[in-house]
Amino acid sequence: MKAYIFLTLSIISEVFGTTMLKISEGFTIFFPSMGVILGYGLSFYFLGLTLKTLPLSLAYAIWAGVGTALTAMISVILWGEVLGVLKVMGILFIIGGVVVLNTTENNETAREPSN
Repeated sequence: MKAYIFLTLSIISEVFGTTMLKISEGFTIFFPSMGVILGYGLSFYFLGLTLKTLPLSLAYAIWAGVGTALTAMISVILWGEVLGVLKVMGILFIIGGVVVLNTTENNETAREPSN
């Protein structure tokens, strides 16, 4: 359970860092630029803690997928980007892929013979 808390913190930090990247306007504004460094630094720190417990394939898929979906939602809310049918389908495919990876990992672990 602790790994999923670390993963959640990692995702939130990554989305924060990505949002600050947009606001920093190519690292020309100081405080948002520092937000990028802080956000990504915390994100990788928490992702590293997550990887002590969760498999890389699962953790990274959740991190990238959820981060992408949240970033897309923030871009719609803050910058008025259009969320068309294709973007929604893409986000749903990402979420579906994460679910498949999670389910596959659990089923393959359960089927492995014990020595």
